Amino acid sequence: MAGSDAAVQLTNDDAQVSKLSCVKKGYFKDDFVHFFVRRAQRRPPLINRGYYARYSCIRDLREQFFDACKGRKCQVLCLGAGFDTAYLQSKAEGGVPETCEWFEVEFHAVCSRKCMAFEKHPELKRAVGDDGQVAVDVDAGKITAPHYRLVPGDLRRLEQVSQALLAAGFDPALPTLVVLECVLVYLEPEEGDAVARWAGSFLAGEACCVVYEQVNPHDSFGKQMLLNLEARGCPLRGIFGTPTLAAHEERFLRGGWTKARATDMRAAYVGCTDPADRLRAERLEIFDELEEWSLIQEHYCITVAYKEPAGAGADAATALSAVGLKRRLPQAPPFGGGLPGRPGGLPCAD
Repeated sequence: MAGSDAAVQLTNDDAQVSKLSCVKKGYFKDDFVHFFVRRAQRRPPLINRGYYARYSCIRDLREQFFDACKGRKCQVLCLGAGFDTAYLQSKAEGGVPETCEWFEVEFHAVCSRKCMAFEKHPELKRAVGDDGQVAVDVDAGKITAPHYRLVPGDLRRLEQVSQALLAAGFDPALPTLVVLECVLVYLEPEEGDAVARWAGSFLAGEACCVVYEQVNPHDSFGKQMLLNLEARGCPLRGIFGTPTLAAHEERFLRGGWTKARATDMRAAYVGCTDPADRLRAERLEIFDELEEWSLIQEHYCITVAYKEPAGAGADAATALSAVGLKRRLPQAPPFGGGLPGRPGGLPCAD
């Protein structure tokens, strides 16, 4: 498993390269991702637009969460966060409320590398706090700032994750947004189920969970996608536990969450991104791979789950229940079996 862990951790590096490619082409702004990329590479328009769709949907849901909290104390918990820069950029743009505490959990090795980047680049430290307010421990893989914590942890050892979060100041009673991007799909199905159950029980307060990952492994495109990732040493161990949108929803309902909704990214791209910004992004590059685009987006999905506070009565305040894939969202189209003559399974840029 150690070799597989290392390969999965390297997908984090690929994701940062894809993110920087989007930034350089003007899809969205991120002033910090370049600190985590050793060698920039230009991604093809197909990958750029796919990452833009992912970025925009996650951002939209996060903003809905903050709006729903309306000044209350709240938390964001990113599990398998990698080198994510969402907190850094959102804080720089004034998009993170002062009432929010932000926690990231990742493998110790990745956390240590992120700590080294913070030590090397003063801009990163300044982004999370003033001089003297930010403690970076490379050996421990921890960063502690006024409203930000980086915590090492393995999602296959959830009791240890719970203890590490509590020690870092996490409050399970506060409204919490949990974000997992291409994380559960690399775990065994039972391990992914355990994460959903753990979050449902560990979080005593009102909570939302947003999951972005691959889906639909059974058609020709999906099979090729699996082969490509297996060749890179990072098989999608969990995908057959949640091969459909319904299975993604059922995972959270079985795990004690109140409700869940999943849709493929082709529908989410239209339903969750701002129309004007989407039009702007679509004009950035010549793009004629519309069939391939649809196929790829049908093999990624986004799930939003909601959990009522522990002991909530019928008249309990449930502001977060409105957070979801609701804005302009069409019905997700049924999965197709691929298009004749089209290659399947483009490399994943997660």
